[in-house]
Amino acid sequence: MKENKAGILSKIILVVMTLIFLFPFYICILMSVKSKQESSKGILALPETIHWENFTNAIEKAKILTSMKNSIIVTVSSVLIILLVASMAAYAIGRRYHKKGYQIYESLLVASMMLPFQVIMVPVYKMYKNLNLLNTRTGAVIMIAGLAVAYCTIMITGFVRQLPVELEEAAEIEGAGRFKIFFSIILPLLKPILATVATLQFLSVWNEFNVSILLLQNEEIKTIPMQQYVFFGAYGADYNTAFAAAVITMIPVILIFLVLQKQVVAGMTAGAVKG
Repeated sequence: MKENKAGILSKIILVVMTLIFLFPFYICILMSVKSKQESSKGILALPETIHWENFTNAIEKAKILTSMKNSIIVTVSSVLIILLVASMAAYAIGRRYHKKGYQIYESLLVASMMLPFQVIMVPVYKMYKNLNLLNTRTGAVIMIAGLAVAYCTIMITGFVRQLPVELEEAAEIEGAGRFKIFFSIILPLLKPILATVATLQFLSVWNEFNVSILLLQNEEIKTIPMQQYVFFGAYGADYNTAFAAAVITMIPVILIFLVLQKQVVAGMTAGAVKG
């Protein structure tokens, strides 16, 4: 009887928490299909008619198609670089963790994660200006990937340390080199954690703002988070169109998560189990 009560209580808590997390999405969708007059009557009030023009206005005013193209290029490029660099670094640390130097290197990576981006904004801007990388997607990709590599390396290292070394030893006997072992044996085994890292970093890079506002000032290469600000001025704000733009830009992120959610859970649970 006590177990049944505990199960019912757990389900009630789960439902309540789900509703709490879904409430902002409900407000976002509701506001995106309402007019300004309907919004002034109440945020939770249902619209009398669905105003699809909010979406067309958002696409035109925020240049959604152009900014989405920029976001896709920056996000995909950054995630690919992060996966390659972090997985190779994690493999090196994980397989040589018994050596003091690699433990120190891991500690340095952890320390770098504690450094706020705001601390390095001015030197980064000056360096990028001297290198002619301002207002370039390449410059943004390099900086975003560089900032994320430390965290992702730490995530993957724990997974690498659980992989059996016997497969690598057998490949070495067959004459395989270190790079061939990594790309042919280790990388396929890292698929669960790489899917987790890829999904989390896609969400992070897609919504990234600090690097973009510092390095991407040209209208033609602005990403989606920056274009959201066109709806807010000094003397007013167009909330309905802004929410419509937010709904449009959420679609790729939601699709990515729905496709990779099983791999994300598998990667996180596998990385949490000690061998």
